[in-house]
Amino acid sequence: MPAEQLSFPLPIRIAMGAADFVVSESNRDAVAWLDRWPEWPGSILAIYGPAGCGKTHLAHVWQMRSHAVFLPDDGFNRLPSDANVVLDGRRLAEEDLFHRINHVRSRGLSLLILDREPPARWPVSLPDLASRLAGLPSIAVQAPDDALLEAILHKHFSDRQIRVTPEVVAYLVRRIERSFAAAEQVATKLDRLALSRGSAISIKLAREIFDEDRSDTAL
Repeated sequence: MPAEQLSFPLPIRIAMGAADFVVSESNRDAVAWLDRWPEWPGSILAIYGPAGCGKTHLAHVWQMRSHAVFLPDDGFNRLPSDANVVLDGRRLAEEDLFHRINHVRSRGLSLLILDREPPARWPVSLPDLASRLAGLPSIAVQAPDDALLEAILHKHFSDRQIRVTPEVVAYLVRRIERSFAAAEQVATKLDRLALSRGSAISIKLAREIFDEDRSDTAL
């Protein structure tokens, strides 16, 4: 295994130039597989899971180590021929993906695929591509668990230089959607509301956020 590792010291691993990433049981297997790079079978790895589970955060951490390029909007047209690539939630034309897989393997490059479903389940009509996708190592990332959401919320408040009690964080964890995006959104809303009120963030203040959201949904 390479000397330089992606393993993240608990509870928080700060990714250089990317969002902070927190390891928990929900994403530990994916982190371990990224640690194995560049020794992935066939040079390709797929990470899949629901929206907001942190797949893109993981990809940014790997990008810093591998110098990978996220696939641009115009596809492979302007992509360097010697680039490691992150394919984030985009289903390419089957011929394009088939040729990219062959290109990666023939050049000794790497491809990281992110999607909500494992590639083996993609509706593919090209037999050779279906065979290649079925053979890819595919690692699941689950929705954030309580420990992960708590760590993410603490980090968002810490970044804003806000001290929040564990009771407030526990209250938020019980009520927000299980996603990284939801944790960031609620921290931002509470920060703005606390600043406008000139008050500390409390359970009472947090309750206002959720009451407001319920009112908006009812309209």
